[in-house]
Amino acid sequence: MKNYQHDFIEFAVLRNTLRFGEFTLKSGRISPYFFNAGLFNKGEDLRKLGQFYAAAIENSGIDYEVIFGPAYKGIPLVTTTSVALCDYGKNVDYAFNRKEAKDHGDGGVTVGANLADKNVLIVDDVITAGTAIRESVEVLKQANAKLVGVVVALDRQERGQGATSAIQEIEELYNIPVISIVKFEHLISYIQAEQQDDILQKMRAYRKQYGV
Repeated sequence: MKNYQHDFIEFAVLRNTLRFGEFTLKSGRISPYFFNAGLFNKGEDLRKLGQFYAAAIENSGIDYEVIFGPAYKGIPLVTTTSVALCDYGKNVDYAFNRKEAKDHGDGGVTVGANLADKNVLIVDDVITAGTAIRESVEVLKQANAKLVGVVVALDRQERGQGATSAIQEIEELYNIPVISIVKFEHLISYIQAEQQDDILQKMRAYRKQYGV
């Protein structure tokens, strides 16, 4: 686990966006942890979150020209990430979509940088069912852009209805990499280092039952 990944987990625990216990998910599964990126809701949270996304992007080696945030959660994420990438000497273009097309002024369904003929990296919080990513792919197609990857905060490494995870489905469907700041395996490493044996046991049991 890299330093920025360890720091992100500590940050998420401190902000209570990552909690351990017993949580019933939308799928009906009983999870020993819960992650809610929407609780990063202060200016300092957003600044640091952008730094973690930027570190993950830099570590990935993906060749991109524009970063794109799916409305609505992806809008502040892509904005703060573009600012954080300046720390790496990169003045990166960014854009996001509107939920409803604008028929006056600039018009269109996107705001920000021109996407035509550009390599685009999507910045989002998590991939649960992949709906936001599929919607974004259609927006990018209409703009004649090329999707080269997706970056999210957490990869649950958990299968969906079938044998693969939602992230694996996106990777296979669009032939792109999906990178994350941290994965489920990093959470386990963190808990193990913190010697929280009770939580560790539950996390390992959950991975055995639902992991990919």
